[in-house]
Amino acid sequence: MAKPDKYVGINNDVNGGMTTIGKIIRDAWVFGLIPEDETCEGWMIQGIDSLLHKVNAEWDKYGCLVSHLPEDLRGRHQRIHNEWIEKAKAAGWSGEVETGDED
Repeated sequence: MAKPDKYVGINNDVNGGMTTIGKIIRDAWVFGLIPEDETCEGWMIQGIDSLLHKVNAEWDKYGCLVSHLPEDLRGRHQRIHNEWIEKAKAAGWSGEVETGDED
């Protein structure tokens, strides 16, 4: 089966948006690269890849650690990610997909 060439949007993504692309989008919101109401629905994969590079450049400034973020960004990160974790849990996500191979 061929992969779609357009992203479904974080609100329509599997696992309540707890996917690799969902994390890119949440981090892009944290860093102010896109507005928090931008779901990236309909974006071409190349646009997501470009966003990934921008997100990675921002994380590189802080050693890729949340604890190194300035207070305002750390607070925004916590708010956004906690909100989406709760949404994902309400949609049936448990996190087991991400940790299932750690046994």
